[in-house]
Amino acid sequence: MKSLTKIDTRLFYRLHRLTDNRDCRSIIWLSKTGDGYLYFAIGMLLWVFEPQHGELFLYTALMAYALELPLYVLLKRTIKRPRPCDFLLNLTAHVTPSDKFSLPSGHTAAAWLMAFIISHYYPAFAVLACSWAALIGLSRILLGVHYPTDVIAGMLLGITIASLSLFLLG
Repeated sequence: MKSLTKIDTRLFYRLHRLTDNRDCRSIIWLSKTGDGYLYFAIGMLLWVFEPQHGELFLYTALMAYALELPLYVLLKRTIKRPRPCDFLLNLTAHVTPSDKFSLPSGHTAAAWLMAFIISHYYPAFAVLACSWAALIGLSRILLGVHYPTDVIAGMLLGITIASLSLFLLG
């Protein structure tokens, strides 16, 4: 476990250094696309304008988020991993985190949940959706608020909950 933490911290520093003395507005913007508003807009637009899968897509996504959010909060409060910007020396985050703890990355979990459901109902958009979700996870590291393992855990949480929701409704 100690060696995993060491590798995780080393990789975090290597990635975060890419933003040293740089304008991070585009990374912040990318990260903000994972705040949740876009997911709601996509779900509502598909529900209104896409008769083949739009309604089922919306119901699947709503159920998935209803399952993911409490589990995400429980994991954060149980694990209580400090964020790198609060724990590591000589490091300042480029954004103010929404909460105190780091593991798992909620932005990444939500992005992968949405990407996985989009990929299921609209396979032509799978590469775009998964690339976007991966970039959201990377943005959280670059901004200094998550370690790589937080992002991996978020990805696994999002995909797992999306799969469960698709199994139950899809």
